[in-house]
Amino acid sequence: MIQTLLRYVPAPLLTVLLLLISNVFMTFAWYGHLRFKYLPLGQVVLFSWGIALLEYVFQVPANRIGHGHFSAAQLKTIQEVITLTVFVVFSVAYLGEGLRWNHLLGFGCIGLGAALIFARF
Repeated sequence: MIQTLLRYVPAPLLTVLLLLISNVFMTFAWYGHLRFKYLPLGQVVLFSWGIALLEYVFQVPANRIGHGHFSAAQLKTIQEVITLTVFVVFSVAYLGEGLRWNHLLGFGCIGLGAALIFARF
C-alpha cells in the first residue's frame, strides 16, 4: 500500500502524513487513558501498548521513506512539531484542558528550535 501511495504522493509529504497519523495514535496511547482513571493500571497499560503498536505501523515507514529527503535530525524535529500540534488539539478537545499563554510561548520556543534545525547556514 505504501508503495502505491509513493506513486501519487511525494515522499516528503507522505512522510509528514504518516507521522501525523502515527502521532494521533501515540497521543491516544500515552494520554487517552487519563479520562478513564477508574480502570486498573495494568489494563490501561496493555490497551495503550496495543494502540502504540499501531503508532509504529505508521512511524517506521514514515522514517524509512523520509530518510534521504530529510536528515535523521530533521525527521525527529518534524515528529516533535507534529506531536506538539496533535497534543494541543487533543488536550483541548479530548481532555477539555485550557491552553495558556505560557504553553503557547513555550511551544513557540520549541518552534524556533525546529526552525534552526532546518536553517541552512
